[in-house]
Amino acid sequence: MDFMFSADIRSYKDMRNGELREAFVTQQLFVDGEIKLTYTDVDRGVIAGITPTTQAIDLPTHKELAADYFCQRREAGVINIGGNGTITVDGETYAMANKDSLYIAKESKEVQFTSEDPANPAKFYLVSYPAHRVTKTVHVPKSDAKRIELGAQETSNERTIFQSIRPGIVDSCQLVMGMTELKPGSVWNTKPPHTHFRRTEIYMYFDLPEEERVFHLMGEPSEVRPLPLEPGVAIASPSWSIHSGVGTTNYTFVWAMGGENQEFDDMDHITVADLK
Repeated sequence: MDFMFSADIRSYKDMRNGELREAFVTQQLFVDGEIKLTYTDVDRGVIAGITPTTQAIDLPTHKELAADYFCQRREAGVINIGGNGTITVDGETYAMANKDSLYIAKESKEVQFTSEDPANPAKFYLVSYPAHRVTKTVHVPKSDAKRIELGAQETSNERTIFQSIRPGIVDSCQLVMGMTELKPGSVWNTKPPHTHFRRTEIYMYFDLPEEERVFHLMGEPSEVRPLPLEPGVAIASPSWSIHSGVGTTNYTFVWAMGGENQEFDDMDHITVADLK
């Protein structure tokens, strides 16, 4: 498991791009036949990419978690961004099509990931936060997520939001998770930019060609730092940072939030003109 130790609201202003990546951006998450885990001190989140091929992959624990098993004190959300696969949680198997979600409850002991076709493997993206109570593991097909249409082609931010792990669909502790698909010709992932000091957020961008990039904008509105991100890496966004980004083409991204509340509309909007 890799570890990311984040910068604070003062020190990020003097950091070069490589230093910012080391503090906030994971390595490539999806490698055939492997699980890639990263622990960030931003709200103690764990980020993983799991790509089983010919063999199943178990969700491991690590000594740094000081737990008998991964979900002993944690909840986790998973979205499959690859081919068809399955996730087995304590003996119950869930079929995971492309862009399906699974919420894994606290105290789930055995979690295993498989792909239906090794030549077109599932790519399971996982985000985990500490949990304070036992709930229920829930499978959420993409069709069952709450769908919201936002933005406009004229402002380059026409997009569809799929809220899959959220109150009313899943009884989670603090995790809220889903994804946003940008329409062709749209490149802004949220407009206007916003902050929400009550929650942190983790972004993972995909569904764009390998040679294209998403410029993730982070920092205070008065001190914005752009980080060009390739598909298949995740970035941890602390509560003091703006949440915004723009791509060189349209793309999809998974967002996951943890923190003080689970209110999707808890945002403090700022204008593009506020960015310096």
